[in-house]
Amino acid sequence: MKIVPVATFDCVVFGATGDLTLRKLLPALYYRFRDGQIPPDSRILAAARSNLDDAEYRHRAIDALHKHIARTDWDEPVARRFLSRVFYVRVDGASIEGWEKLEQLLAEHSDRVRVFYMATSPDLYGPISRNIGAHGVATKNSRVVLEKPIGHDLKSAREINDQVAEVFSEAQTFRIDHYLGKETVQNLLALRFANSIFERLWNTDVIDHVQITVAETVGVEGRGGYYDRSGALRDMVQNHLLQLLCLLALDSPISMDANSVRDEKLKVLRALRPIRPHEVATLTVRGQYGPGAVEGKPVPGYLEDLGANYPSRTETFVALKAEIHTWRWANVPFYVRTGKRLPQKVSEIVIQFRAVPFSIFPIEAADLQPNRLIIRLQPEEGMRLEMMTKEPGPGGLRLRPTALDISFEKAFATRYPDSYERLLMDTVRGNATLFMRRDEVEAAWAWVEPIIEAWESRAESPRLYPAGSWGPTSAIALIERDRRTWHEEVA
Repeated sequence: MKIVPVATFDCVVFGATGDLTLRKLLPALYYRFRDGQIPPDSRILAAARSNLDDAEYRHRAIDALHKHIARTDWDEPVARRFLSRVFYVRVDGASIEGWEKLEQLLAEHSDRVRVFYMATSPDLYGPISRNIGAHGVATKNSRVVLEKPIGHDLKSAREINDQVAEVFSEAQTFRIDHYLGKETVQNLLALRFANSIFERLWNTDVIDHVQITVAETVGVEGRGGYYDRSGALRDMVQNHLLQLLCLLALDSPISMDANSVRDEKLKVLRALRPIRPHEVATLTVRGQYGPGAVEGKPVPGYLEDLGANYPSRTETFVALKAEIHTWRWANVPFYVRTGKRLPQKVSEIVIQFRAVPFSIFPIEAADLQPNRLIIRLQPEEGMRLEMMTKEPGPGGLRLRPTALDISFEKAFATRYPDSYERLLMDTVRGNATLFMRRDEVEAAWAWVEPIIEAWESRAESPRLYPAGSWGPTSAIALIERDRRTWHEEVA
């Protein structure tokens, strides 16, 4: 695969000493530099409040690279060249402290593409953007990257978008959702619109229901303070899972142009049937993990992970049933669930096709199973189509489920870049196809917010589930009352 370099750029990362930068952004930039996609004279300007110099920050950076890059991918000379392009700037994004030094560094190459990456708390997006504008470092070739979540409700999302828009146009604003950078997620568009066999089946006539599962085995780790103010609905459903739902359900865009794709996603969000307050109890489930065992090891409950000596009503698990009011998707429910401390780390989409209307085969020959397309996003990206086939050999006709299985890594025999690698390079190119537009973000909040309000108005706490289980039993009831079952495989 030919690697095409991007334009020479300067990338200013605010929050450069934080977990996101050290765990994701620097490794992603290292890989792109190693593979020749980042021109050698590009610069990464690491901006944070800590009192460090270039050498001290590079020491932290190399520790992070050693920790998060596979040993087989490590190249010492390349790493040294890469780190020589990393410069530290002590800047307080929310105040005027340190901006003169950043101005001076950027002024050395005023004609370059500039990427301002906000690896900070969302409440700093506005103040940092205002400082960028006030100090004149935003150019026509600048882009700003905003991490999710954009706000904690519709009102705060609009406020942040308004503040950023004072400095950056919508075309310059890249709202990142790393799930959209995954190979398999992008392959949803190829699967549907490059293969007539699937697009002709992609409707209510053939599909019975859709499941979207994003499961994590970890707890809140070091994010307890943030997570307790957020919860699974804000942290995962409002962005990651609704974006997956959009890509599954959208109609064909007129082209792969960024706005054409995002126009169709917006139509899906606006077609989602609102979940009314009186329906929240039957169409949604929220849970919180208690003590249990994951992968055979005992783990504490959420409150112990949080270090709290008070009860918390924050959910670590969400399941819900969504419906899309369009001709294509009428009567096709979308079952969505996500949670922490579940039995497996897995992200997958299940397209459950309708059963055959009747069987011509003897009962003893087969227990006919409806066809199912399983799209795996992680840990091993690929697709599996389950169908009924005849068992080989004489002695009568016997049918059994068989799978056509594609592992992308095995099929293409290549390393799959991390989603941040692709999205960072798309930002430099100015390609916003895989990023969220402002109206998408606000439409997603408009659909989620009534659920949050209904939960907050009720006295009940999230339902407890033992760590290592698939969530509260009410999540099973959510789908089984419709005579359907969650797809779960034993690892």
